[in-house]
Amino acid sequence: MRFNTLILLSLTCVCLALAQTTYDDCCLKYVKELGKSTQRHAVDYRDQIPDGGCNIPAVIFTMKRGRKFCADPKQTWVKDLKKRIDKRRQEKPMKRHQRHRG
Repeated sequence: MRFNTLILLSLTCVCLALAQTTYDDCCLKYVKELGKSTQRHAVDYRDQIPDGGCNIPAVIFTMKRGRKFCADPKQTWVKDLKKRIDKRRQEKPMKRHQRHRG
C-alpha cells in the first residue's frame, strides 16, 4: 500500500511540474497595437493555439532583441505583420544566393 502511494505521489509531482512549464510561454492578454517603428523590429512569430494551459488564440511576435509581444490573430495589423515577416523570410535566401554568385 505504501509503495502505491509513493508512486501516485511521484506521478502527481511530475504532472504538476509538466503543467507548470506549459504556462511559461502562454499569452494571457494581447497588446492592442504595435507602432510602425516597433513592427520593423519583429523578426519572427508563432501561433498560439488554445489548449490546456493556453486559453486564448494569439500570435506571439519576437523582436530583434528577443522581446515577445502577444497579439490578437483577428486584428488586421497582426495579419499584415505576419505577411511582411513571411515575405522577408522568402527574400533572405534569395539575397544570400545572389551574394555567392558574384
